[in-house]
Amino acid sequence: MKQGLSLRVSQHLALTPQLQQSIRLLQLSTLELSQEVGQMLDENPFLELGADEVPREDFGLAQADTPVRKDDIEAEYVSSAGADYATATVAVADSDAEASPLSADDGQNWEGDGCVQISPDDSEWGGDARAHGNNLSDNEDAEITELARSQESLQSHLHTQALALRLSEEDRAALSFLIESLNDDGYLEDSLEALAGGLGAGEETQLEQLVHHFTVALGLLQSLEPPGVGARDLAECLTLQLKALLAQAKREPGKTGATLIVALRICNQPMDLLARRDIKRLVQLCHATDAAVREAIALIGRLEPKPGRRFVNVERNIVVPDVLVVRVGKGTQARFQARLNPEVMPRLRVHDIYANALRQHKGGGSDAASYAALQQRLQEARWFIKNIQQRFDTILRVSSAIVERQKSFFTHGELAMRPLVLREIADELGLHESTISRVTTAKYMATPFGTFELKYFFGSGLGTDSGGSASSTAVRALIKQFVSAENLKKPLSDNQISEMLKEQGIDCARRTVAKYREGLRIAPTSLRKAL
Repeated sequence: MKQGLSLRVSQHLALTPQLQQSIRLLQLSTLELSQEVGQMLDENPFLELGADEVPREDFGLAQADTPVRKDDIEAEYVSSAGADYATATVAVADSDAEASPLSADDGQNWEGDGCVQISPDDSEWGGDARAHGNNLSDNEDAEITELARSQESLQSHLHTQALALRLSEEDRAALSFLIESLNDDGYLEDSLEALAGGLGAGEETQLEQLVHHFTVALGLLQSLEPPGVGARDLAECLTLQLKALLAQAKREPGKTGATLIVALRICNQPMDLLARRDIKRLVQLCHATDAAVREAIALIGRLEPKPGRRFVNVERNIVVPDVLVVRVGKGTQARFQARLNPEVMPRLRVHDIYANALRQHKGGGSDAASYAALQQRLQEARWFIKNIQQRFDTILRVSSAIVERQKSFFTHGELAMRPLVLREIADELGLHESTISRVTTAKYMATPFGTFELKYFFGSGLGTDSGGSASSTAVRALIKQFVSAENLKKPLSDNQISEMLKEQGIDCARRTVAKYREGLRIAPTSLRKAL
């Protein structure tokens, strides 16, 4: 084997730390971005939240925000007075009108480090900001917050009722154990034998005693409120509720008692017959008339299949839009414009005192290593501000392109949605499809028809008779419209909906209709049929 030297020319792409940070920030949601900003503020002493508005950082972005004329701002304020989110955009529009476009020069100048323009009200950023315009004192605000958080759980509700029962120590302990073994829906998923075995009952006699105590406790548990709690399956849950209603009906005799008896017979049959609403089979098994079975099924439909549902503390997540779509102009000159939401934009800047002190101090000798480390942290702060700013500029560019492509949606709603794929926006803006995908993930846009994720405006197309294509979102809206206007006694089948779409010029197969219907959480024909 002979050794030798050779020269070869090649190209490769290297992701610098700054570029990696830019890509990572672009795909973060609003909540994740605020956490990232908070972490950087804690770690980097050169980074701070700006108390006052600061000029935008020049970092060579060719596309800058287009200033808005003052006449358009006033017309927008008058035309959109009924929209809640429009009032929040007036302050940012004023500041945008005075903002200078970005320069292509990205020199190593530490002066002017800052962020994108936002409203001068600093209370818009941070967890300590209070809502304006209410007449509540601090104490009343705190009480309302505590009331919202202090929702009673199912277990505590049942334990409170159990205190009123006169029980032995063993039965009370068994009842408490069963209460804590319930799931969020109020069901007892494990069998009594499995629960007893889980307590370490090794001997058969001890196991039988535990099962006996659990059996007694289960009867007590199922007698508590809400009715149906402690059931092992759906049939038992419905039966417990019907028995509670029957006990009440015995005190007030009437026609309802007979209906409850038929309903109990139905619950004793296989649940799939009830799910399919097999009236003929249920009439034979329950020995009742057709009308009685229909009335009993309607009564069962009004019962609660999950008794513990109202006690579940559901976490309510409020979506804060990243982009606001506002109407600008009047009459035929009116158009929709995308603007960044100032509430989600962090106002970051480089700490002037620390930066000036570092610039005036020339590290040398033993301080060279410390000076280099601080210089690196300062550069990291500057790059973080630039990447944050570039993130919002990219979101605004993509959102503006979406608004331009889907302008009919903002006027007529989802029925006017047109087909759109990531590649179209990527080709228009000169970006990669992966960048558009990162921008449209977990980013939201407030529109006159509600707040939607940016991905909502993208959808595949279905062929039409005219040779064009219809958006899958518009087809879903048509299906929802057809179902809402159908005759409940004769609901539309998937095949009929497919034929109706073909009459509208849209070629949509029956299986595609079924997929869209399931995605819209619309029940099949048999379950939509009125009894």
